[in-house]
Amino acid sequence: MTELRLRTGFEIELLAPAGSDRRELADVLAARRGGAVRRVFHTDSEPSTVPGIGVFRHLSPGFDVVDAAGAPVARLVDDITIVADLAPAPGAARRPGHRGWYRVLSDDARLLRLVERHADPDAPMAQVLDPVAEVFGVRAEVLPQATRVNDPTGATVAIAMPLPAGRERPCEIVTPPLTTGHARTLEHLLAPARDLGFTVPREAAVHVHVDGAPFRSPSAFANLVRLFAHWREPLWEALGTNPACRRLAPLPDAVVALVEQPWQDADGGPGWGRLQHAARTVGLTKYADVNLTQLVTPRPVRDTVEVRSLPGEVDGPSIVRRAALVERLLLRCLDPAPLPPPGATAARDPRGALDALTAVGAR
Repeated sequence: MTELRLRTGFEIELLAPAGSDRRELADVLAARRGGAVRRVFHTDSEPSTVPGIGVFRHLSPGFDVVDAAGAPVARLVDDITIVADLAPAPGAARRPGHRGWYRVLSDDARLLRLVERHADPDAPMAQVLDPVAEVFGVRAEVLPQATRVNDPTGATVAIAMPLPAGRERPCEIVTPPLTTGHARTLEHLLAPARDLGFTVPREAAVHVHVDGAPFRSPSAFANLVRLFAHWREPLWEALGTNPACRRLAPLPDAVVALVEQPWQDADGGPGWGRLQHAARTVGLTKYADVNLTQLVTPRPVRDTVEVRSLPGEVDGPSIVRRAALVERLLLRCLDPAPLPPPGATAARDPRGALDALTAVGAR
């Protein structure tokens, strides 16, 4: 069985069958380990339809599964990129607020972090914003289909609304970092999902996270950029990237040009600090084939390189086989030798060309 060498975390996007939800899978996973489920808030964002507000950020119901010893097993959360399979069957009636679930919305990330810190994710919608209202010295306004907190000037801080119909079904399984037995561990999560009828949605992807620290050098960072910029088409072909997956994009041209500049410091140092600072100005975003944002920020939230272009799957060994190719390529990026551009054979045999590329780092 293929195994991985690096400490690796996975995000696997699934879809619960109609009438079910991610909490049902969380309960089964916890029961099989003699553990427990804890409801948490999951932060995400989406384009706003309100004029003058570009993005709404929200907290939605997520579930942390721990084993009998309290060690993390997985976190199960929504993924707002999963949309196509949520349309109701003709004539089917659906109502928002499945199981009384809701989400909390704000147009300010700082306010939403304050809400997350003070609010209880187990509280009912009518009461969840009470601690936030207390911070502002006001009372939460309970409406027929919402609960709202305005500050003393009348500006809205946050609003809780019933979870839109169907949004209980997307289920992104987020694993802790795994050091051994990657395929076996994933199967312990995915076999119960298959048994419950969870499937791979049309827009699905698998994201792979590896520790970011080894890639904080000009040579390693440059090779990461060369890999996901110049080798994008062979990578998509070899990995079987899902073209319907949302929030994938090539790296900005500006960062591709940036890494080819000389970065060595005048005193002979590698120049990583200068490259890191410059890279923060060229439009890097997490919503690309590879998320490099945590490498260049001075205070990373999750200190990883995130490869986002693996296709959705619900089979542990298959996921690990694809992740093994990604791992070999990432290890090649740690070789100081610049990654070459793809040759003519890459179009005819992308997997063979990528295997040959990784062989350079193995010598």
